[in-house]
Amino acid sequence: MHDLTGMLKTLGLHYCVAHLDDVLALATQKRFTPLQLIEYVLSEETKERRRRSLERRLNASRLGKFKPMADFDWNWPRAIDREAVEAALRLEFLTEPRNVILVAPQGLGKTMIAQNIAYQAILAGRSALLISAAQMLLDLAAQESARMLELRLRHYNAFDLLALDEIGYLAFDSRNADLLFQIVSRRYERKSLILTTNLAFSDWPTIFPNASCATALIDRVVHHADILTIEGESYRLREARERKRPRRSAIKSSKTDNPNPAA
Repeated sequence: MHDLTGMLKTLGLHYCVAHLDDVLALATQKRFTPLQLIEYVLSEETKERRRRSLERRLNASRLGKFKPMADFDWNWPRAIDREAVEAALRLEFLTEPRNVILVAPQGLGKTMIAQNIAYQAILAGRSALLISAAQMLLDLAAQESARMLELRLRHYNAFDLLALDEIGYLAFDSRNADLLFQIVSRRYERKSLILTTNLAFSDWPTIFPNASCATALIDRVVHHADILTIEGESYRLREARERKRPRRSAIKSSKTDNPNPAA
């Protein structure tokens, strides 16, 4: 049995390694023929590999915990193209490939939508990464040699879908603009990007005030892109107001019940 387990590990048959006793017991109980046993093992190993692949891609995605689209309040934004958002969730843009750009003020759910699109890509067997633009550029700028920088650029380019969050919240110097341009250029017409931003494209030059590549960067981003604009008031502001209402009601009720607390 020890030798058999070792050979199964060498072949990468993880399900059989973990459940060898159960497999043998089931084969004996069901009186599997050799062909039935092989079919059963291959079926379970296929399921296990899919599960492990999904787990690896989820871990690599940095998605963490996020709200599903079932929790998205479509009635709250003043303006949103629901059909276009749902098309993005169906991953129609990945086949061409195209970019998806979510433009909205803070607190309207653009990051939530990006997370759900990336999650759908992972469920469909694709690799995806969601990272803030600032984090990615900090990582790239920290590389101490051209070789290490090239390895990190390849790392970010390797994902089928790269989602860059929060472009526009910080201004980038020329060095960071050049690094972002390299990422965009390597993926241009090859692999899809998701970008979330709080700025209209006419304001993007303010993100790269001294960068000569700003116009070329924007051009490559929008050339093959579905631009989804969301307008309205922040969800978080609404939730903050709703949390205050019970406290205010409780205070008002307390004053009504005891109008003269000093008595």
